[in-house]
Parts: sequence; C-alpha cells; structure tokens
Amino acid sequence: MKEQVIRFEINGEKAEVYADPTLSLLHLLRSRFNLIGTKEGCRKGECGTCTVLLDGQAVNSCLVPAGKVEGKKVLTIEGVTREGALKGKRVHPLQQSFVEKGAVQCGFCTPGMVMSAYALLRDNPSPSPEQVREAISGNLCRCSGYKQIEEAVLEAAKTMQEKQG
Repeated sequence: MKEQVIRFEINGEKAEVYADPTLSLLHLLRSRFNLIGTKEGCRKGECGTCTVLLDGQAVNSCLVPAGKVEGKKVLTIEGVTREGALKGKRVHPLQQSFVEKGAVQCGFCTPGMVMSAYALLRDNPSPSPEQVREAISGNLCRCSGYKQIEEAVLEAAKTMQEKQG
C-alpha cells in the first residue's frame, strides 16, 4: 500500500511520519522512532510483549495498524521511564519495584508487563492481587513467574499512594 502521513502523539510529543498505514504499530515504533523497548514476541497478540497504551488503553501493538493511531496518543515504556525521570527519579516507581522484587529475569516481557500494570495503576491506584493478576493476564513470562510481578505491582501501588498522600 502507498505510504501516507500519520500524525499522532508519542510519549507526550507530537509526531508525524510517512508510513504504510498497514504497517504494525510495533514496527512503526521500532523502525521509525527507534523505540526498541517495545518488544516483538509472537506477532499474534498472544504474548503481550509488545504492549503499549493507545489513548490510555493497553493494546498489543503488533495487532494495531499504524494508520489507526492517527490523532491518538501512544505511550511506550520509554515514556513511562521519562515520566519517572521528570519526577526526579531514574525510573518510574513501577519499574523500580520490578527490580527490587525480582520481577525481572531475562527482561524480555518486562516492558509489556510494566505497561499493563501502568494502565491498571492509572485507573485503579489501589488494586487487589486479583485485579493485578487480571491486568497482566495477557502478558506471558517464562522466567520469573507471576508472583514476583504481582508483588512488584502491589508494592509500586503502595509507594505511589504514599508519595501522593
């Protein structure tokens, strides 16, 4: 298909790119914006490794055609990291909690897990363990198991609540 201009917001900044509108958002982010924190896993929307937020909703970027982001807001793991840095930290509290709780092993699934958890905590700052499990249910991890990830999300929620209150 013929390339067209696609205008959207990425990690809080306006973007404009000429691209094939059928190219996946995943490949657009990685190849045109060098945002390689979003990982390619299954290419079928089954593993959650490529999760980003599209207008605040966690989506598998491998399934979203680039043309569908026209006029929308995309947040990637790099944007979450930047948000943490803007608050005077090296990383977002959610990312720090993943490290502290041992919720990262090989790290391949971590960006997608963080993005799903970020969406949850934005909408529900004090989730139950069951709500955390539901929020990350579309993300597969083969290394660390899910208990540490659940603990990391709950700890981050607690830390974020304490800093706000």
